[in-house]
Amino acid sequence: MLLRLLKILSTSCFSLMFFLSNIAHASVLSAQEQAVMKTLQQEMLASDLSYQLVESITTEVGNRRLGTEGDKKAIKWAVAKMKALGFDKVWTEEVESPQWLRGDIEAKIISPYQHDLAVIGLGGTVGTPKQGIQAPIVHFNSLDDLKAAKKGSLKGKIAFISYRMKPAIDGSGYGVAVAARSQGAIVAAEKGASAFIMRSVGTDNNRSAHTGMMRYKEHVKKIPAAALANPDADLLVNILKRGEPVNFYLKINAQRNPSIMLKSASVIGEITGSEYPDEIVALGAHLDSWDVGTGAIDDGMGIGIVLAVGAKMAQLPKAPKRTIRVILYAGEEVGFYGTKKYMQLHKNEIHKHIIGAEWDFGLGRIYEMKTFVGASALNAIREFAQIIAPLGVALSPDNNAVAQSDMSLLTKAGMPSINFAADGLRYFDYHHTENDTLDKINPEDLKQNTTVYALFAYFAAQSGIDFRQ
Repeated sequence: MLLRLLKILSTSCFSLMFFLSNIAHASVLSAQEQAVMKTLQQEMLASDLSYQLVESITTEVGNRRLGTEGDKKAIKWAVAKMKALGFDKVWTEEVESPQWLRGDIEAKIISPYQHDLAVIGLGGTVGTPKQGIQAPIVHFNSLDDLKAAKKGSLKGKIAFISYRMKPAIDGSGYGVAVAARSQGAIVAAEKGASAFIMRSVGTDNNRSAHTGMMRYKEHVKKIPAAALANPDADLLVNILKRGEPVNFYLKINAQRNPSIMLKSASVIGEITGSEYPDEIVALGAHLDSWDVGTGAIDDGMGIGIVLAVGAKMAQLPKAPKRTIRVILYAGEEVGFYGTKKYMQLHKNEIHKHIIGAEWDFGLGRIYEMKTFVGASALNAIREFAQIIAPLGVALSPDNNAVAQSDMSLLTKAGMPSINFAADGLRYFDYHHTENDTLDKINPEDLKQNTTVYALFAYFAAQSGIDFRQ
């Protein structure tokens, strides 16, 4: 009798546990939607559409700094591609930016040893006098060291920061290194310097210098600013180690014309939701690039990924329940002009942005999903994490992510966000250089990237989850 009772209790406990387990693991997607997800994964892993799109924009357009002919071509290219790929709504949002002309640049060491150097002007720099600047170099290991210099101590000299960026899979070395690029000319000018040069913000050993935006400060003299290719920065450091004065020559023909406003535009396309058209799943990338290389990885990859995802959503037998909005932002490289304008135009609609993600970093496979959602929504996120786990993507234990690049402004405005962390160990070998070209992209890795974004877009659009809760 006792044995029979124990069997009954054991069976009852097992049944209860099985029932509770089913409740705990109940999917937010129906069986039919799960089948669509499975098919979607298979098809996206086999598709090379995102690579074809990157090839197209890099070949047919090339570099596309805001306001240039390449930028104008890119806007037309993006509008035409969205329409051809099946987006049912396509529009542009115009932005303006002051004109900056790069011009030519020349840099060389005059003494104690003569060397011509590989160099590039930082974005937004002023030019030198027509005859150039010839002055002694003063070496600083970091921006903090430059900040510690006495005011006026660099009068008639050129400040040089030799800080070497550290490679990391998550690009975490960028923040420290880029501070010198953005602030170096300001600090150097405050100390009396005639010009500012720095080791490129990059992790490579190529004689290809890295550009990128720098800043000036009101009421502080604007001085020319440039970056040396890393091997040439090493050469300069080696010469300085010999203890002799180093005389440097720099000539930049760049022009800043704040009274001339250049026009550009973000390009936006939608796959309108079949049931909740006012609820938006936002996917972003930036359309512009620097005027070196062809902008393949920064941000051609992002453009290819989000356009390919939009195209796939448009091909489904029935459109996803929520609207998929793809935003190709203007002017990210020179000051987030596109996203700032977007925030102005859509400030009363941010609550309709259910969740969003952008691609603007990485060169390899996505290895982690970082989240910023409500506590209740984490259960749905964990379910999605199980779907993409076989693709090699882990779920971060933290829930404080900020969307990449342009969409960081939407995150700060309250939009739930996903940051898909991709392998960026070699990203800064090519970032903002002439080497940012199509051959650096691994097509198979790009397929994985695109598949993850496609699964995310469909899951977010179909789930019905309020990611703010």
